[in-house]
Amino acid sequence: MAKIKVAIVGVGNCASSLIQGIEYYRTLGVKHPDAGLGLMHAKIGPYGAGDIEVAAAFDIDERKVGKPLTEAVYAAPNCTKPLIKSFARKGGPRVEMGHILDGISPHMADYPEQRRFVAARKEPVDVAKALKKSGARIVINYVPVGSEQAARFYAEEALKAGAGFINCMPVFIASDGAWSARFRQKGLPVIGDDVKSQMGATIIHRALTKLFEDRGVKLDRTYQLNVGGNTDFLNMLNATRLKSKKISKTQSVQSQMNTPLRDDDIHIGPSDYIPWLLDNKVCFMRMEARIFGNIPINLELRLSVEDSPNSAGVVIDAIRCMALALDRGEKGALLAPSAYFMKHPPEQFPDALARSMVEDFIQGKSTA
Repeated sequence: MAKIKVAIVGVGNCASSLIQGIEYYRTLGVKHPDAGLGLMHAKIGPYGAGDIEVAAAFDIDERKVGKPLTEAVYAAPNCTKPLIKSFARKGGPRVEMGHILDGISPHMADYPEQRRFVAARKEPVDVAKALKKSGARIVINYVPVGSEQAARFYAEEALKAGAGFINCMPVFIASDGAWSARFRQKGLPVIGDDVKSQMGATIIHRALTKLFEDRGVKLDRTYQLNVGGNTDFLNMLNATRLKSKKISKTQSVQSQMNTPLRDDDIHIGPSDYIPWLLDNKVCFMRMEARIFGNIPINLELRLSVEDSPNSAGVVIDAIRCMALALDRGEKGALLAPSAYFMKHPPEQFPDALARSMVEDFIQGKSTA
């Protein structure tokens, strides 16, 4: 079976968990009892998680650029818990210098180097040329939240290189009709936008909101506050970078209601940066509602989870679904995978329906 060659933009915590996870599942093998742990299936079509090969990687941090990828994933400011102690095969592609654009928020300069990005003093590479040389069929976007220019730049480079694009970040590419049309015109698939974690704040909030709706409970007000200590939360201290993130998370929850809440009655988004939490994300959720006879009910929830591994399995599933789409010649926004794997897809569906749609997609019964 041929490998699924991918390129990664942004070798941060999420990329680290993804790359380590590929090695972890490759070592297990598809016949191991845990081969499907945290994944939709041990195999999607002909592909296991270990069939993914990272052929190229781009970053802008001096501690990662020029380093072998198997070393760069452990470099500061990455702080996620390791999934493996070391890679059986050392080296891999070297991390190439990407384009900074709006990828570094100015306020990060006020924090110690161990916690923030440190820009490398190197010239950026020709990304499209590097993608073509690597043979990558898929580009995975992990640029920081609020990096609108950078996300669109790398989507453009993917188009130039003839690669599919998985947008894990809250910049609207797959859910933007103009961008989706451009991928369709190039004969390429795109999945996005803003990855849902396996068991994260958004998927739980969506599930509870749908449960309230299905059980006839009237949700009046709700909030979701998130804190963490990784560079994602440090980056998001700059409120000007949060517009798309807040839209993505809020609309994801609102989509599960027949009548959305007023803006004043729903608040969802990052709350603060707590350095010692590292890659642990803590969510505080409250839902105020009414049941039979107009009687009030309140739900309080606290979730604590390692943030980056929580999304890695979802991205592995998205990669394998995109590989199927490339094999079949499908193009444009992939509606079913986007709806199930992403917070802000081109079209929202209840998660149970979206999963059923993805199962049909995997079986080749539907291209939605």
